[in-house]
Amino acid sequence: MFRTLSVFTLMLFSGLSYAADMTQVFMAGDSTMSIKEVKDYPETGWGVPFSYFFAEDIVVDNRARNGRSTRTFKSEGRWQGIMDELQAGDYVFIQFGHNDQSEHKKDRYTPPADFGKNLEGFIADVRGKKAEPILLTPITRRYFNEQGVIEPTHGVYADLVRDVASEQKVTLLDMEAITREYFQAMGDDLSALRFMHIAPDLHPNYPIGVNDNTHLNHLGAREVAQLVLTELKRQDHPLAKQLRTPDPKHLKR
Repeated sequence: MFRTLSVFTLMLFSGLSYAADMTQVFMAGDSTMSIKEVKDYPETGWGVPFSYFFAEDIVVDNRARNGRSTRTFKSEGRWQGIMDELQAGDYVFIQFGHNDQSEHKKDRYTPPADFGKNLEGFIADVRGKKAEPILLTPITRRYFNEQGVIEPTHGVYADLVRDVASEQKVTLLDMEAITREYFQAMGDDLSALRFMHIAPDLHPNYPIGVNDNTHLNHLGAREVAQLVLTELKRQDHPLAKQLRTPDPKHLKR
C-alpha cells in the first residue's frame, strides 16, 4: 500500500520538503513502464531507471501499473489521482496499448475507437491543467519470425497513438519503432538478454524458469530508458536539458 502514495506524501514521510519550483513528471502506463514488486524481480519497467536521469528539481512520479489499459487506468481512479496533483508546467508521459489490445482479456480490453478517445481525453485533461502530455507508442514485443525479423504486434493501437499525437499536435516518442529497430539490430540471442528469459533453478522468483518476450529485465529497462532519453534529445525537448549533473570523476577517462 505504501508504494501507491504520491511523491509528495513520500517526501513528507521522509522529512523532505517539496519546493514550489519543482517540476513533476508523471508516468501513466502499463507493466512495461511500471515499478515492480520484489517478487517479480528482475522484471523491471523502463520508468524505473528513467527516474534517475534528471536534476533534483525534477520529480518523476511513476504511476504505471501492471495490466492496465487506458480504460482500467481511468476506471480505477489512477488517472484522476494524477490530475489531482498535476500542476502547470508539469509533464505526463502516457504509454498504453499492450493491454488495450488484449481482446481475450475482457477485464482490460479497450476497442480501438475507445482507445483513441481515451488518449484524446487524457491530452485534454493534461492541457486543461496547463501541463504537457507526451504520448509514447508501446514498446515492441520480441517476436522474431523465421526470417529473423521482429514482427510488429501492436497493429492499429500503435498507429492510433501516432494518429492522435499528430492530430492533437502532441510530442510523440515512437518507442514501438525505436525499440523494434534497436532489438532487431541485436538479433535473437543478444536481445533475449534484455527480456525476462531465465532458465529453471537459477532465480528464486522463477523456479521453473520464464520465457517472456514482453517484459524487460534490469538491463533491458535501462537501455529502453536511455532510448527514451535519446529521443527526447533528438527532438530537442526541454526535459532533455534538465538532467543530472554528472560526478566530476565520471568526466575523466
